[in-house]
Amino acid sequence: MKKAMTNWRWWICLLLFVATTVNYMDRQVLSLTWKDYIAPEFHWTDSDYGIITGFFSIFYAAVGLFAGRFVDWMGTKKGFLWAIGVWSLGACMHAGCGWATMMIEDIDSIEALKALETGSTAALAVASVSVWLFLACRAVLALGEAGNFPAAIKTTAEYFPKKDRALATSLFNAGSSVGALAAPLTIPILASKFGWEMAFIIIGALGFIWMFFWVYMYDKPHASKHVNEAELEYILQDEAAEKQEAEKKAAKEEKVIPFLKCFTYKQTWSFIVGKFFTDGVWWFYLFWAPAYFSEMGKSMQTTEGKMLVFVLYLIVTIVSIFGGYLPKLFVEKKGMEPYAGRMRAMLIFAFFPLLALFAQPLQGYSIWFPAIIIGLAGAGHQAWSANIFSTIGDMFPKSTIATITGIGTMAGGIGSTLINMGAGKLFDYAAAQGDAFTFFGFAGKPAGYMIIFCICAVAYIIAWSIMKTLVPRHKPIVVE
Repeated sequence: MKKAMTNWRWWICLLLFVATTVNYMDRQVLSLTWKDYIAPEFHWTDSDYGIITGFFSIFYAAVGLFAGRFVDWMGTKKGFLWAIGVWSLGACMHAGCGWATMMIEDIDSIEALKALETGSTAALAVASVSVWLFLACRAVLALGEAGNFPAAIKTTAEYFPKKDRALATSLFNAGSSVGALAAPLTIPILASKFGWEMAFIIIGALGFIWMFFWVYMYDKPHASKHVNEAELEYILQDEAAEKQEAEKKAAKEEKVIPFLKCFTYKQTWSFIVGKFFTDGVWWFYLFWAPAYFSEMGKSMQTTEGKMLVFVLYLIVTIVSIFGGYLPKLFVEKKGMEPYAGRMRAMLIFAFFPLLALFAQPLQGYSIWFPAIIIGLAGAGHQAWSANIFSTIGDMFPKSTIATITGIGTMAGGIGSTLINMGAGKLFDYAAAQGDAFTFFGFAGKPAGYMIIFCICAVAYIIAWSIMKTLVPRHKPIVVE
């Protein structure tokens, strides 16, 4: 009688899900606390916050180019431990920024820190020192967080046969949505009851707890005492096919496109454009939505403020699930070529963000309108993002996909940096000008938000148009 198969691979998948959830929550602590808790202490302006978020975006993208290679070098177990250990340390380090600022500026209490006159030399010095300290912490956080997805993808490749990897990936990736949903329900409460410092420490400490389970639960399948022969046979069912594939490649090796030569192809620039114009929109919503609701009178200290962010990401989570089905429908039902079907789906998703044009005008009727609209626009981005990554596989040989992905990620990081830093500068300028600064009937900072919402709204249509111009039809690159 054949022994029943164990299911240890799904426990490993659960660990990946938890790691991704913690990853996203660590990233969100700052955006949910800076406006109502941190800024009053350090006298931050929107420009200060924009610099911090912009730096995180570009540094995360830059490190992402090398994170996968690091995990391959260290091995899955050690690589993941290093990644989550570093980012958890970085998350906890944020809590020491207040103490370090007071030591550097010789201020003896938080009350004295808050009492500084905004705009004074002392307040500006405190703001400058604290921003630099937070930049250092964000660098450590980004350094570690960049390793999460490469390590998780590598783990699924080890523990799941090819036919199950998409499901396993979608399950652990759901942690990003769960993290986004859990963050507004937990982080503001921790900050209000125990202080913003403890919010960073408690959420950051979750990563260290995860490391304990990873050490004792993860081993490669063939070395794991929890995986029996039946499950190991199931996991390794692709080995025969992969051996045949390797033999074919040995007969005809697939050439790698040199890095600089990648930039000579229109297909590369199509992907660069798509990422540059749109990644920043998602990061803007991620980093600025809580502050926006606070500006409109619904701070993260209120129940309604927390629920606004929760509902926003609930909409993103539910609606974006269908992003991968539309191109499949065009291909299977309409008989379209995959690239053409994907581009048509992306055009449809590019219209979702246009709803952002109505976020600020409808805010006057109810703050829930912007929450719902930003949620729908964010869902459009997630669906767009899922498909734009697939266009790389449509065009480039497998040997070059990781390189093109890294190039596009960097382009997205540059776009994110520009919009986050630009938004901070714009909001400060608009607030200082007051009624003298107007746009589409709005004055002061609301006019600044209206400008950014307009940019976010049209970014996808512009990106799609340029991409379609560069690569009007399916044209795979053949390396001679």
